[in-house]
Amino acid sequence: MIDVPLKRFEELVAEALDTIPPELAKVMDNVVVVVVDDPPEPGLLGLYTGIPLTERGDWYSGVLPDRIEIYRNTTLEICDTEEDVVGEVQTTVVHEIAHHFGIDDERLHQLGW
Repeated sequence: MIDVPLKRFEELVAEALDTIPPELAKVMDNVVVVVVDDPPEPGLLGLYTGIPLTERGDWYSGVLPDRIEIYRNTTLEICDTEEDVVGEVQTTVVHEIAHHFGIDDERLHQLGW
């Protein structure tokens, strides 16, 4: 397990978000990405909570933002180097953003994620 301070880990998440293609980033709507030390259940690297863009209709307004949580300690537990952390954070961010776009785990696995 590697130790990456919270501030540095947040920078890695921000850098991963910066790699999202602009045409996708601009259609992300009402979503916040946060770093949390520990997940609600063991083994989670990230979690999307909200209403995917594909399920929003005319009724969608005045709701709290969707939430993407990236779990620092779980990520650090499975990584040996900062390069490992960078790769794992990138994969987790893409995975959770895909859920915001309505892509489920089965489809993500088909796509190699």
